[in-house]
Amino acid sequence: MSEAMHSERDTAARSPVQLVTMVVSAVFLLVGVLGFIPGVTTDYDSMSFAGHESSAMLLGLFQVSVLHNIVHLLFGVVGFAMARSAGGARAFLIGGGLVYLVLWIYGLVVDHDSTANFVPLNTADNWLHLILAVGMILLGVVLGGARSRT
Repeated sequence: MSEAMHSERDTAARSPVQLVTMVVSAVFLLVGVLGFIPGVTTDYDSMSFAGHESSAMLLGLFQVSVLHNIVHLLFGVVGFAMARSAGGARAFLIGGGLVYLVLWIYGLVVDHDSTANFVPLNTADNWLHLILAVGMILLGVVLGGARSRT
């Protein structure tokens, strides 16, 4: 069997929730990598491992640290691993969405200038975390029961 036919069959055998999870995971990996690229991340030289002291900003908007970037990379790797099954993909989207919902609430209650802001988080991060939470949970619920055509 040719490589192209094998690839098409593998893609067709994946459920919609698995395919979406793979896309979401790829975005997390991309964001994690971009967080380590000077220029894409402004004030790169001021990036700290963790904490609110890091003034590095991904795309000039989202406050990041080495820890924050590593978390994005790990989220992507876990997502790809869980996308191997439809149930795992659904669990990743809903569970990951719940993690982001907790992170959003945490970002609302923590003082952004305190040591408790170890991720670090800013207002743009908080809005993004809310959007990710709602989006991932909805995708997991809506696509979780869908089956592939084969």
